[in-house]
Amino acid sequence: MLHLLYILAFTIIAFVAVGNLIRNLLTLGMDSTRNYTPQADASQYHQKTNSLMASASQPRSGSHPELFDDMGKVIDEPLLIMRSITVEDAREQLDALYNASPESTSIERGEEL
Repeated sequence: MLHLLYILAFTIIAFVAVGNLIRNLLTLGMDSTRNYTPQADASQYHQKTNSLMASASQPRSGSHPELFDDMGKVIDEPLLIMRSITVEDAREQLDALYNASPESTSIERGEEL
């Protein structure tokens, strides 16, 4: 009897999950086909930029604080630049760090810590 109760409970949960998935897909499909008027977007953009200029010293509460400089202006440069390196370059850098550490020199000389 307990097995049937588990099967019934998980079946109900599965139907709710599939229904939620279908509802989300339909909502996403409707949002992606929505047309935005460029004139309304342009006027909203100008209103936002004017309000930002008026309160440039105060960061907006909805934005992340790292997106603003010390003066409260929006940073316009990339925050993270990653450079890909080869495995050999990474090993050389790690070896250089290891050899430069004070502990590695005392271990090589045979001194105890």
